[in-house]
Amino acid sequence: MSLLDFDTAQARLAACAPRPAAHDTLPLDQLAGRVLARDIIAARDLPPADNSAMDGYAVRRADIPGSDTPLPIQQRCFAGHAPEPLQPGQAIRLFTGSLIPDGADTVIMQEDTHEDERGVTFLRIPKAAGTHIRRQGEDMQKGRVILARGSLVEAGAIAMLAAQGFTQAAVTPRVRVGVLSTGDELVAPGQPLPPAGIYNSNTPMLAALCRRLGAEPTLLCHAPDDTGAIASALEALCSACDLVLSVGGVSVGEKDLIKPVIESMGGALDLWRVRMKPGKPVALAHLQGKPLVGLPGNPVSAFVVFTLLVSPLIRGMQGRHTVYPPTRRGMIAQAGTLGGERDDFLRVQAHPQAQGVPQLEPHPQQSSGAQASLAWAHGLARIPAGARLQSGAEVDWYAFSDWLA
Repeated sequence: MSLLDFDTAQARLAACAPRPAAHDTLPLDQLAGRVLARDIIAARDLPPADNSAMDGYAVRRADIPGSDTPLPIQQRCFAGHAPEPLQPGQAIRLFTGSLIPDGADTVIMQEDTHEDERGVTFLRIPKAAGTHIRRQGEDMQKGRVILARGSLVEAGAIAMLAAQGFTQAAVTPRVRVGVLSTGDELVAPGQPLPPAGIYNSNTPMLAALCRRLGAEPTLLCHAPDDTGAIASALEALCSACDLVLSVGGVSVGEKDLIKPVIESMGGALDLWRVRMKPGKPVALAHLQGKPLVGLPGNPVSAFVVFTLLVSPLIRGMQGRHTVYPPTRRGMIAQAGTLGGERDDFLRVQAHPQAQGVPQLEPHPQQSSGAQASLAWAHGLARIPAGARLQSGAEVDWYAFSDWLA
Protein backbone atom coordinates (compact mmCIF):
# COMPACT_ATOMS: atom_id res chain seq x y z
CA MET A 1 0.00 0.00 0.00
CA SER A 2 1.47 3.35 -1.02
CA LEU A 3 1.85 6.18 1.46
CA LEU A 4 -0.86 8.84 1.43
CA ASP A 5 0.39 12.43 1.44
CA PHE A 6 -0.12 14.11 4.84
CA ASP A 7 -1.92 17.15 3.43
CA THR A 8 -4.28 14.93 1.44
CA ALA A 9 -5.11 12.87 4.53
CA GLN A 10 -5.78 16.05 6.52
CA ALA A 11 -8.07 17.41 3.81
CA ARG A 12 -9.98 14.12 3.48
CA LEU A 13 -10.75 13.99 7.18
CA ALA A 14 -11.82 17.64 7.31
CA ALA A 15 -14.06 17.16 4.25
CA CYS A 16 -16.07 14.37 5.90
CA ALA A 17 -17.30 16.61 8.74
CA PRO A 18 -21.11 16.77 8.85
CA ARG A 19 -22.19 20.35 9.41
CA PRO A 20 -24.36 21.05 12.46
CA ALA A 21 -28.07 21.20 11.65
CA ALA A 22 -29.38 22.35 15.03
CA HIS A 23 -28.50 24.99 17.60
CA ASP A 24 -28.74 25.70 21.30
CA THR A 25 -29.64 29.10 22.76
CA LEU A 26 -27.52 29.81 25.83
CA PRO A 27 -27.14 32.74 28.26
CA LEU A 28 -23.97 34.84 28.27
CA ASP A 29 -22.40 33.00 31.21
CA GLN A 30 -22.54 29.68 29.31
CA LEU A 31 -21.26 30.81 25.92
CA ALA A 32 -17.49 30.65 26.46
CA GLY A 33 -15.91 28.01 24.24
CA ARG A 34 -19.00 27.54 22.07
CA VAL A 35 -19.40 28.27 18.35
CA LEU A 36 -21.94 30.77 17.02
CA ALA A 37 -24.72 29.21 14.96
CA ARG A 38 -25.89 32.55 13.53
CA ASP A 39 -24.42 35.90 12.61
CA ILE A 40 -24.70 38.51 15.37
CA ILE A 41 -26.12 41.81 14.08
CA ALA A 42 -25.46 45.00 16.03
CA ALA A 43 -28.67 46.31 17.57
CA ARG A 44 -27.20 49.76 18.25
CA ASP A 45 -24.24 51.97 17.48
CA LEU A 46 -21.29 51.75 19.83
CA PRO A 47 -20.42 54.24 21.08
CA PRO A 48 -24.10 55.26 21.04
CA ALA A 49 -23.01 58.92 20.84
CA ASP A 50 -19.77 60.88 20.58
CA ASN A 51 -17.92 60.69 23.89
CA SER A 52 -14.63 61.65 25.44
CA ALA A 53 -11.68 59.28 25.18
CA MET A 54 -9.88 61.14 28.00
CA ASP A 55 -10.34 63.02 31.22
CA GLY A 56 -10.12 66.60 30.00
CA TYR A 57 -12.03 69.62 28.71
CA ALA A 58 -14.50 69.93 25.86
CA VAL A 59 -13.99 73.11 23.80
CA ARG A 60 -14.42 74.61 20.38
CA ARG A 61 -11.01 74.44 18.77
CA ALA A 62 -11.48 77.97 17.39
CA ASP A 63 -12.22 79.35 20.89
CA ILE A 64 -8.91 78.29 22.45
CA PRO A 65 -7.10 81.50 23.46
CA GLY A 66 -3.40 82.13 23.84
CA SER A 67 -1.44 80.01 26.29
CA ASP A 68 -1.77 82.50 29.16
CA THR A 69 -5.50 83.15 28.89
CA PRO A 70 -7.89 80.77 30.65
CA LEU A 71 -11.37 79.75 29.53
CA PRO A 72 -14.09 79.76 32.20
CA ILE A 73 -15.45 76.34 33.13
CA GLN A 74 -19.13 76.18 32.30
CA GLN A 75 -19.92 72.74 33.81
CA ARG A 76 -18.35 69.59 35.22
CA CYS A 77 -19.98 66.60 33.54
CA PHE A 78 -19.30 63.03 34.61
CA ALA A 79 -19.90 59.91 32.53
CA GLY A 80 -23.55 58.95 32.68
CA HIS A 81 -24.74 62.57 32.90
CA ALA A 82 -26.02 64.75 30.05
CA PRO A 83 -23.88 67.84 29.39
CA GLU A 84 -25.24 71.26 28.67
CA PRO A 85 -24.69 72.73 25.19
CA LEU A 86 -21.27 74.40 25.17
CA GLN A 87 -21.44 78.18 25.27
CA PRO A 88 -19.03 80.18 23.10
CA GLY A 89 -15.73 80.97 24.77
CA GLN A 90 -16.16 78.44 27.58
CA ALA A 91 -15.03 74.90 28.44
CA ILE A 92 -16.82 71.92 29.99
CA ARG A 93 -14.88 69.59 32.26
CA LEU A 94 -15.32 66.00 31.04
CA PHE A 95 -14.23 62.57 32.15
CA THR A 96 -13.54 59.43 30.16
CA GLY A 97 -16.83 58.31 28.65
CA SER A 98 -18.61 61.64 29.14
CA LEU A 99 -20.86 62.67 26.26
CA ILE A 100 -19.50 65.41 24.02
CA PRO A 101 -21.58 68.58 24.50
CA ASP A 102 -23.37 70.11 21.55
CA GLY A 103 -21.14 72.83 20.15
CA ALA A 104 -17.83 71.18 21.19
CA ASP A 105 -15.47 69.74 18.59
CA THR A 106 -12.33 68.94 20.59
CA VAL A 107 -11.24 67.45 23.90
CA ILE A 108 -8.00 68.64 25.50
CA MET A 109 -6.71 66.01 27.91
CA GLN A 110 -6.10 67.20 31.45
CA GLU A 111 -2.35 66.54 31.26
CA ASP A 112 -2.15 69.41 28.75
CA THR A 113 -4.04 71.90 30.93
CA HIS A 114 -3.85 73.87 34.15
CA GLU A 115 -6.99 74.66 36.13
CA ASP A 116 -7.33 77.35 38.80
CA GLU A 117 -10.01 79.68 40.11
CA ARG A 118 -9.96 81.68 36.85
CA GLY A 119 -10.71 78.64 34.66
CA VAL A 120 -8.59 76.33 32.52
CA THR A 121 -5.40 77.28 30.69
CA PHE A 122 -4.18 75.13 27.80
CA LEU A 123 -0.50 74.19 27.84
CA ARG A 124 -0.57 72.34 24.52
CA ILE A 125 -3.01 73.19 21.72
CA PRO A 126 -3.95 70.60 19.08
CA LYS A 127 -3.31 71.54 15.45
CA ALA A 128 -6.80 70.50 14.38
CA ALA A 129 -10.25 69.91 15.85
CA GLY A 130 -11.49 66.44 16.75
CA THR A 131 -8.83 65.21 19.18
CA HIS A 132 -9.71 62.65 21.86
CA ILE A 133 -13.29 62.13 20.71
CA ARG A 134 -14.73 58.64 20.23
CA ARG A 135 -17.24 58.96 17.39
CA GLN A 136 -20.67 57.38 17.42
CA GLY A 137 -20.58 53.93 15.83
CA GLU A 138 -16.81 53.84 15.33
CA ASP A 139 -16.62 50.53 17.22
CA MET A 140 -19.86 48.84 16.09
CA GLN A 141 -22.51 50.12 13.69
CA LYS A 142 -26.19 49.25 14.02
CA GLY A 143 -27.30 46.69 11.44
CA ARG A 144 -23.79 45.41 10.69
CA VAL A 145 -22.54 41.86 11.35
CA ILE A 146 -20.24 42.13 14.36
CA LEU A 147 -19.64 38.40 14.99
CA ALA A 148 -19.88 35.89 12.16
CA ARG A 149 -21.53 32.50 12.30
CA GLY A 150 -18.85 29.91 12.99
CA SER A 151 -16.87 32.17 15.33
CA LEU A 152 -15.53 30.68 18.55
CA VAL A 153 -17.00 32.59 21.47
CA GLU A 154 -14.30 33.81 23.82
CA ALA A 155 -14.16 36.58 26.41
CA GLY A 156 -13.87 39.36 23.82
CA ALA A 157 -16.95 38.15 21.95
CA ILE A 158 -18.91 37.94 25.20
CA ALA A 159 -17.93 41.55 25.95
CA MET A 160 -19.29 42.58 22.53
CA LEU A 161 -22.57 40.74 23.10
CA ALA A 162 -23.00 42.29 26.53
CA ALA A 163 -22.15 45.78 25.21
CA GLN A 164 -24.97 45.36 22.69
CA GLY A 165 -27.38 44.41 25.46
CA PHE A 166 -27.74 40.79 24.35
CA THR A 167 -28.37 38.25 27.10
CA GLN A 168 -28.06 35.09 24.99
CA ALA A 169 -26.92 33.73 21.63
CA ALA A 170 -27.48 30.72 19.38
CA VAL A 171 -24.57 28.27 19.30
CA THR A 172 -23.98 24.90 17.67
CA PRO A 173 -24.37 21.82 19.87
CA ARG A 174 -21.27 20.36 21.43
CA VAL A 175 -19.80 17.59 19.32
CA ARG A 176 -20.27 14.37 21.28
CA VAL A 177 -17.16 12.21 20.90
CA GLY A 178 -16.88 8.56 21.83
CA VAL A 179 -13.54 6.87 22.42
CA LEU A 180 -12.90 3.14 22.06
CA SER A 181 -9.62 1.67 23.23
CA THR A 182 -8.87 -1.96 22.46
CA GLY A 183 -6.32 -4.45 23.68
CA ASP A 184 -6.05 -7.25 26.23
CA GLU A 185 -2.99 -5.58 27.72
CA LEU A 186 -4.66 -2.30 28.74
CA VAL A 187 -5.60 -1.68 32.37
CA ALA A 188 -7.50 1.32 33.74
CA PRO A 189 -5.38 3.61 35.95
CA GLY A 190 -5.86 2.80 39.61
CA GLN A 191 -6.38 -0.91 39.03
CA PRO A 192 -3.77 -3.55 39.90
CA LEU A 193 -1.32 -3.97 37.05
CA PRO A 194 -0.65 -7.57 35.94
CA PRO A 195 2.85 -8.53 34.76
CA ALA A 196 2.01 -8.15 31.05
CA GLY A 197 -0.31 -5.16 31.45
CA ILE A 198 0.11 -1.46 30.78
CA TYR A 199 -2.04 1.39 31.96
CA ASN A 200 -4.44 2.91 29.44
CA SER A 201 -3.20 6.47 28.90
CA ASN A 202 -4.89 6.94 25.50
CA THR A 203 -8.46 7.24 26.73
CA PRO A 204 -7.95 9.98 29.34
CA MET A 205 -5.56 11.79 26.98
CA LEU A 206 -8.04 11.82 24.10
CA ALA A 207 -10.88 12.86 26.41
CA ALA A 208 -8.78 15.82 27.59
CA LEU A 209 -7.92 16.79 24.01
CA CYS A 210 -11.61 16.74 23.08
CA ARG A 211 -12.51 18.97 26.01
CA ARG A 212 -9.73 21.39 25.08
CA LEU A 213 -11.34 21.76 21.65
CA GLY A 214 -14.78 22.34 23.15
CA ALA A 215 -16.07 18.87 22.25
CA GLU A 216 -17.72 16.57 24.79
CA PRO A 217 -16.20 13.14 25.47
CA THR A 218 -19.60 11.52 25.95
CA LEU A 219 -18.77 7.83 26.17
CA LEU A 220 -15.40 6.19 26.89
CA CYS A 221 -15.21 2.44 26.27
CA HIS A 222 -12.61 -0.26 26.41
CA ALA A 223 -12.90 -3.61 24.71
CA PRO A 224 -10.57 -6.62 24.85
CA ASP A 225 -9.32 -8.17 21.64
CA ASP A 226 -12.64 -9.86 20.96
CA THR A 227 -14.89 -9.19 17.95
CA GLY A 228 -18.11 -9.44 19.95
CA ALA A 229 -16.93 -7.02 22.61
CA ILE A 230 -15.68 -4.55 20.00
CA ALA A 231 -18.96 -4.74 18.07
CA SER A 232 -21.01 -4.11 21.22
CA ALA A 233 -18.84 -1.14 22.12
CA LEU A 234 -19.09 0.37 18.64
CA GLU A 235 -22.86 -0.06 18.66
CA ALA A 236 -23.12 1.85 21.94
CA LEU A 237 -20.72 4.56 20.79
CA CYS A 238 -22.49 5.17 17.48
CA SER A 239 -25.84 5.42 19.26
CA ALA A 240 -24.61 7.99 21.80
CA CYS A 241 -22.05 10.06 19.88
CA ASP A 242 -21.56 12.22 16.79
CA LEU A 243 -17.95 11.11 16.22
CA VAL A 244 -16.19 7.90 17.25
CA LEU A 245 -12.44 7.61 17.78
CA SER A 246 -10.96 4.14 18.05
CA VAL A 247 -7.40 3.82 19.21
CA GLY A 248 -5.34 0.77 18.35
CA GLY A 249 -6.36 -2.27 16.31
CA VAL A 250 -6.41 -0.54 12.91
CA SER A 251 -3.32 -2.06 11.34
CA VAL A 252 -3.03 -5.48 9.70
CA GLY A 253 -1.94 -7.73 12.59
CA GLU A 254 -3.82 -10.78 13.84
CA LYS A 255 -5.26 -8.78 16.74
CA ASP A 256 -6.18 -5.74 14.65
CA LEU A 257 -9.91 -6.41 14.69
CA ILE A 258 -11.46 -2.98 14.09
CA LYS A 259 -11.66 -3.34 10.27
CA PRO A 260 -13.41 -6.73 10.17
CA VAL A 261 -15.83 -5.72 12.92
CA ILE A 262 -16.80 -2.51 11.10
CA GLU A 263 -17.32 -4.47 7.89
CA SER A 264 -19.47 -7.03 9.73
CA MET A 265 -21.65 -4.15 10.98
CA GLY A 266 -22.26 -2.85 7.45
CA GLY A 267 -19.58 -0.19 7.38
CA ALA A 268 -16.57 0.23 5.13
CA LEU A 269 -13.20 1.22 6.55
CA ASP A 270 -10.64 3.05 4.46
CA LEU A 271 -7.23 2.30 5.96
CA TRP A 272 -4.42 4.70 5.09
CA ARG A 273 -0.69 4.60 5.55
CA VAL A 274 -0.04 8.33 5.89
CA ARG A 275 3.33 9.86 5.01
CA MET A 276 3.86 11.17 8.55
CA LYS A 277 5.95 10.19 11.55
CA PRO A 278 4.72 9.46 14.14
CA GLY A 279 1.23 8.31 13.17
CA LYS A 280 1.42 6.31 9.94
CA PRO A 281 -1.69 4.06 10.32
CA VAL A 282 -4.97 6.06 10.19
CA ALA A 283 -8.42 4.80 9.27
CA LEU A 284 -11.70 6.47 8.30
CA ALA A 285 -15.11 4.83 8.26
CA HIS A 286 -18.77 5.74 8.48
CA LEU A 287 -20.86 3.54 10.72
CA GLN A 288 -24.57 4.17 11.27
CA GLY A 289 -24.09 7.53 9.61
CA LYS A 290 -21.38 8.60 12.07
CA PRO A 291 -17.73 9.23 11.13
CA LEU A 292 -15.26 6.89 12.82
CA VAL A 293 -11.55 7.65 12.85
CA GLY A 294 -9.11 4.91 13.73
CA LEU A 295 -5.99 6.20 15.47
CA PRO A 296 -2.72 4.36 16.02
CA GLY A 297 -2.43 2.70 19.43
CA ASN A 298 0.83 4.33 20.46
CA PRO A 299 -0.08 7.30 22.71
CA VAL A 300 2.39 9.70 21.10
CA SER A 301 1.16 8.75 17.63
CA ALA A 302 -2.47 9.07 18.74
CA PHE A 303 -1.75 12.54 20.17
CA VAL A 304 -0.05 13.74 16.98
CA VAL A 305 -2.75 12.34 14.67
CA PHE A 306 -5.49 13.86 16.81
CA THR A 307 -3.78 17.26 16.79
CA LEU A 308 -3.07 17.44 13.06
CA LEU A 309 -5.78 15.30 11.44
CA VAL A 310 -8.72 14.98 13.83
CA SER A 311 -8.88 18.54 15.20
CA PRO A 312 -9.85 20.03 11.78
CA LEU A 313 -12.61 17.41 11.53
CA ILE A 314 -13.98 18.38 14.95
CA ARG A 315 -13.84 22.09 14.13
CA GLY A 316 -15.80 21.37 10.95
CA MET A 317 -18.41 19.44 12.92
CA GLN A 318 -18.69 22.40 15.29
CA GLY A 319 -19.52 24.65 12.36
CA ARG A 320 -16.41 26.81 12.72
CA HIS A 321 -15.57 28.98 9.73
CA THR A 322 -11.86 28.25 10.26
CA VAL A 323 -11.01 24.57 10.53
CA TYR A 324 -7.27 24.88 9.85
CA PRO A 325 -5.43 27.05 12.40
CA PRO A 326 -2.38 28.97 11.19
CA THR A 327 0.92 27.22 10.64
CA ARG A 328 3.82 29.19 12.07
CA ARG A 329 7.45 29.45 11.02
CA GLY A 330 10.40 28.67 13.24
CA MET A 331 14.14 28.09 13.09
CA ILE A 332 15.24 24.55 13.78
CA ALA A 333 17.96 24.48 16.42
CA GLN A 334 19.25 20.97 15.78
CA ALA A 335 22.17 20.66 13.36
CA GLY A 336 22.00 18.07 10.61
CA THR A 337 18.26 17.40 10.82
CA LEU A 338 17.34 14.85 8.18
CA GLY A 339 13.94 13.95 6.77
CA GLY A 340 13.14 10.28 6.18
CA GLU A 341 10.64 8.76 3.79
CA ARG A 342 7.80 10.44 5.71
CA ASP A 343 7.24 13.98 6.92
CA ASP A 344 8.62 14.00 10.46
CA PHE A 345 6.75 15.93 13.14
CA LEU A 346 9.23 16.67 15.89
CA ARG A 347 8.08 17.62 19.37
CA VAL A 348 9.66 21.02 20.00
CA GLN A 349 9.75 23.94 22.37
CA ALA A 350 9.63 27.41 20.80
CA HIS A 351 12.02 30.01 22.23
CA PRO A 352 11.39 33.63 21.12
CA GLN A 353 14.35 35.50 19.64
CA ALA A 354 15.09 39.21 19.74
CA GLN A 355 14.50 39.32 15.99
CA GLY A 356 12.86 37.00 13.53
CA VAL A 357 11.10 33.70 14.09
CA PRO A 358 11.42 31.65 17.28
CA GLN A 359 14.07 28.99 17.72
CA LEU A 360 12.64 25.46 17.81
CA GLU A 361 14.35 23.10 20.21
CA PRO A 362 13.56 19.42 19.56
CA HIS A 363 13.02 17.15 22.53
CA PRO A 364 16.05 14.88 22.94
CA GLN A 365 13.86 11.78 22.80
CA GLN A 366 11.74 11.64 19.64
CA SER A 367 10.73 8.01 20.05
CA SER A 368 7.02 7.39 19.59
CA GLY A 369 7.08 5.89 23.08
CA ALA A 370 8.34 9.09 24.77
CA GLN A 371 5.10 10.30 26.34
CA ALA A 372 6.90 12.79 28.59
CA SER A 373 7.79 14.80 25.49
CA LEU A 374 4.10 15.65 24.95
CA ALA A 375 3.81 17.60 28.18
CA TRP A 376 7.19 19.26 27.51
CA ALA A 377 6.53 20.39 23.93
CA HIS A 378 4.94 23.58 22.67
CA GLY A 379 4.12 22.09 19.29
CA LEU A 380 5.27 20.03 16.33
CA ALA A 381 7.92 21.05 13.78
CA ARG A 382 7.42 19.59 10.31
CA ILE A 383 10.54 18.20 8.68
CA PRO A 384 9.69 17.40 5.05
CA ALA A 385 10.45 13.94 3.74
CA GLY A 386 13.95 13.77 2.29
CA ALA A 387 14.99 17.15 3.70
CA ARG A 388 18.55 17.92 4.78
CA LEU A 389 18.44 20.86 7.15
CA GLN A 390 21.27 22.74 8.75
CA SER A 391 20.95 24.43 12.13
CA GLY A 392 19.07 27.69 11.62
CA ALA A 393 16.90 26.47 8.76
CA GLU A 394 13.31 27.67 8.82
CA VAL A 395 10.47 25.13 8.94
CA ASP A 396 6.73 25.08 9.52
CA TRP A 397 5.54 24.29 13.01
CA TYR A 398 2.13 23.61 14.53
CA ALA A 399 1.65 25.29 17.90
CA PHE A 400 -0.55 23.34 20.31
CA SER A 401 -2.02 26.66 21.45
CA ASP A 402 -3.40 27.07 17.91
CA TRP A 403 -4.22 23.51 16.92
CA LEU A 404 -5.78 22.35 20.18
CA ALA A 405 -8.12 25.31 20.63
